[in-house]
Amino acid sequence: MSISGEEFFVRNRRLVAAGLAGLFALFSSLPAFADVRIRIDKSSQTMTVSVDGWNQYQWPVSTAKSGYYTPTGTWRPFRLERSWYSRKYDNAPMPNSIFFTGGYAIHGTVHVSQLGRPASRGCIRLHPAHARELFAIVSQQGMNRTRITITN
Repeated sequence: MSISGEEFFVRNRRLVAAGLAGLFALFSSLPAFADVRIRIDKSSQTMTVSVDGWNQYQWPVSTAKSGYYTPTGTWRPFRLERSWYSRKYDNAPMPNSIFFTGGYAIHGTVHVSQLGRPASRGCIRLHPAHARELFAIVSQQGMNRTRITITN
């Protein structure tokens, strides 16, 4: 059985339309990935979190106190640990750790009264709720789409 050129076009147009609708449904159900920028300013002891160029959060942090060092520069995170304890500093808890260079990480702290001033031994300390939120953002968007920049 043969079909006319017009019938063939009509049938294929429907197939193409159905295929495009299926692709649209598939891609619209996938999570949207965004660029995440985490900026820490040691001079003001603040962190700004931007997603796709829009500032989402600004939080107080604690960086290194006198006698210790928080590095400056730009990195991608290389490891995420929801529950971590410092091997170097008496098994100190480091919840929601985002490691970015060597043993340095952004993580939650129980020392929330010290946020906003230098108090750590080098890591970036955050309020536990903020650390959870940041960890969720980086986990969802991906480490390869995240940049951490520390200045001053």
